[in-house]
Amino acid sequence: MNEDDGGEALVRTIATALVLLSQRQAPGDPVYEDGVQRAFNQLVLRCLRSGIEPPASVPELVSWAARTPLDQWPAGFTEAARAGTGTDFLVDEQTRTPTQACLELALTVADAPAELFETDIIESALAACRSARSPASYTAFRNLLITRPVLTATRLAALAADIDLLPVFDTVRRSYEPAPAAYRRRDSYQLCGRCGCLLVPLKTGGYRCELERCRSDGRSALGPELPAQAGVLQLKRPLRVFVTSPGIAETDLDATLRSVGLDPQLWPEFDAYDLCVPFPSGIVWAVDVKDWANPALLARATQPLRAEPRHDRAFIVVPEYRVRVREDYARVFRHHLTPELADRIEICSDAEFTSMARRELRRARRGVNARA
Repeated sequence: MNEDDGGEALVRTIATALVLLSQRQAPGDPVYEDGVQRAFNQLVLRCLRSGIEPPASVPELVSWAARTPLDQWPAGFTEAARAGTGTDFLVDEQTRTPTQACLELALTVADAPAELFETDIIESALAACRSARSPASYTAFRNLLITRPVLTATRLAALAADIDLLPVFDTVRRSYEPAPAAYRRRDSYQLCGRCGCLLVPLKTGGYRCELERCRSDGRSALGPELPAQAGVLQLKRPLRVFVTSPGIAETDLDATLRSVGLDPQLWPEFDAYDLCVPFPSGIVWAVDVKDWANPALLARATQPLRAEPRHDRAFIVVPEYRVRVREDYARVFRHHLTPELADRIEICSDAEFTSMARRELRRARRGVNARA
């Protein structure tokens, strides 16, 4: 392992530590988990070896990660910076919470606690829906996580009467947690008018949405307020970032394709992939929508799409704003994709995919008309 490889592994370890810290409600015994203290010690040692002033404590580590982009970390982090934008931060300076880049890096740590990620929740929901032989229940579950990232205690209890959600209601309850006091201002919580997540109040006034898709154009949108006494609950953050955010892109793409005359299916065969897009010619395209900040990490995490439902082409589709932020997004993804997947999976933005689908639909219609 060269120094850069070790540096990237340490960045992932520190990212996981920062996510663990963000989940703490109160000091523990010991004060910090072993993984947190170990990550801090390793970073201090790397800083000292590089002649850089290290953070003085674990709390200072959070501030240090908020003001120090990856390309200014100690020597040995070159590859970690190259995989991202180089200017990525692991902590948002305004909200003091882990960034999406931080969460993505934490996802790549093999021994990271399962509760950090959405996998356990999604697999539990899939198992329950398969057992009930109810694809409609899984669709209802995914729609809930996309459209209702925030609920009141009363609204959550009422979902127990929803027939479609009945097989997954226990999983639904595990998906939500009480909204933290840090999100409250004047005894109420402010929803984002775009994604429906809670906005984070800023000390300087105003609010900030956690989801990068809502911040991509620099504009904010205020939704309704919820009184704190209503018992406000929100999806756990990995679900907000890795289910709600791409889920909005999935449903938007579904609606766009329908508007041009196609009839896609969302999450076919219990989420074999995100969209199955059939054309009149009999050709079928399969789509997985991903909203990752880091294309290199996305490529490394990419798996082959399931063979069924049958498809002729497979796509990873990312929101257009990701490509605007990183013009090399697709190129970096392809560079880090494993050779065995290079000829099996294509990547493009949702806007590019829609344009390709329009062209394919026109060709398919001409072919059908010619045969007629």
